[in-house]
Amino acid sequence: MVSIKTTLSGIELDNPIIPASGTFAFGEEFKSLYDLNILGSISFKGTTVEERPGNALPRIAECPGGMLNSVGLQNPGVKKVVEEELPRLGKFFKKPLVANISGFSLEDFAILSEEMDKVENVGILEVNISCPNVSHGGMAFGTDAKSVEAVCKVVKEKTKKPVYMKLSPNVTDITEMARAAESGGADGLSLINTVLGMRIDIKRRKPVLANKVGGYSGPGIFPIAVRAVYAVHQAVKLPLIGMGGISRAEDVLEMMMAGASAVEVGAENLVNPRVCEEIITELPILCERLGIKDIQDIIGIV
Repeated sequence: MVSIKTTLSGIELDNPIIPASGTFAFGEEFKSLYDLNILGSISFKGTTVEERPGNALPRIAECPGGMLNSVGLQNPGVKKVVEEELPRLGKFFKKPLVANISGFSLEDFAILSEEMDKVENVGILEVNISCPNVSHGGMAFGTDAKSVEAVCKVVKEKTKKPVYMKLSPNVTDITEMARAAESGGADGLSLINTVLGMRIDIKRRKPVLANKVGGYSGPGIFPIAVRAVYAVHQAVKLPLIGMGGISRAEDVLEMMMAGASAVEVGAENLVNPRVCEEIITELPILCERLGIKDIQDIIGIV
């Protein structure tokens, strides 16, 4: 028998597959398609202190190998998420969740961490310091090593749950940010967030997105993500959640061989809403074919 179980900071997952924040909302739209409890976990919609309506439309644009998004962290705010969305999600998903949080100040991160720490079905805090589609805040934190360390320290002070800092690829050296997070006490890292991109409508002579720029995700960024995970795995001694363009079981093994202990599947959920189910079904078959008895044996094998 092949084992596809994995572990993140002492939390055992039945498999390494986690839908990525922003592409799975709070699971409501997917629960009629398959039993979500087959998933390793769910990283739910990125949460801010206050409710956010998001950026102006249009805020999604297709492009070769993926899509651009400039949604702008639309969410109902932490109070409603904690009091309404997570109890509702807990009724049909019985495993520890990954809570993606995003702030515009150290105080925001402190509030969010404190609130999520109280939620029983939250297992890991995923701290978004690298969102490229918000007009202020996120990108500045994720591109400055001192800020990365400072945010991490603030979050760690407010929660006993494992803290995973989500890193941006839009930097000169992602390993510098990884080391800063490690210095700040991070329990793990999530990478990569979307790559900053832009499309122009040549007929209208204007940017396609109202926000002009957005985050590029999808299969086109997969090689960038694999390289980043590999480099960070060499640089720090922390468990990694790898993401960026994963769409099939082969991608999962490739990302884990680069150094990831688990993976998040993002944009592909919007193309094929059953992709996570399909990957989970295919993964043990692929492992057996490749002579992999325990998927944890391949983590960082390259």
